[in-house]
Amino acid sequence: MLSSVLRTARAIAVNIAIMRTFVQLRHLAAANNELAKKLDELERRVSGHDETIAAIIKTIRELAVPPAPAPKTRIGFVRSD
Repeated sequence: MLSSVLRTARAIAVNIAIMRTFVQLRHLAAANNELAKKLDELERRVSGHDETIAAIIKTIRELAVPPAPAPKTRIGFVRSD
């Protein structure tokens, strides 16, 4: 594009650099598509684990809370007036 208009060595070098950049962008886009597919597959495989982990954490928190103290009864005679 630029090299066809200016016809200088620098314009040709810039044009080649631009083309190489677009090729790299295409490769990155393809790699990102593969990565996105792998992430989708991983998310699909572990989606049920979230509920299980949440249930485990809830149970652990319930077990970590100390039980309420039993009411104390007074020792002795009961007054009846």
